Amino acid sequence: MSTVADKLAKKSSSKTSAKQVRLRLVYVDFWSAVKLSFLAAVALAIVTVVSVFLVYMVLQTTGLLGKLDEFFVAFTDGDFSIQSFLSLPQVMAFAAIVSILNLIVITVLGAIVAGIYNLMVKVTGGLLVGFSSN
Repeated sequence: MSTVADKLAKKSSSKTSAKQVRLRLVYVDFWSAVKLSFLAAVALAIVTVVSVFLVYMVLQTTGLLGKLDEFFVAFTDGDFSIQSFLSLPQVMAFAAIVSILNLIVITVLGAIVAGIYNLMVKVTGGLLVGFSSN
């Protein structure tokens, strides 16, 4: 009267030994590292633009920018106004420029780190990594 379900239940309840494997990471593919660092930089760019927008909106709605503008107008006798420099389009353009520069820098740094790792493997022999199966 043994069914397939009973056999599978018996098979899954038995203890299996976890096999452990130790491997060396001796090469990082250059283009894979560049693609991964580019995707990480894109994520960081999105976070940067959204966080700058949220911080600007919080400062605008709390009236802190208005108070700061009043202070600078009173301090400089009306010659300097922060509102003319910190409008939403200008702030978002600055955030976009910073995000694009970060995108370029992080992508290049990912490529440099992959190249340096591939050179250092020749000296050190690689990174020892352990894996186990469940």
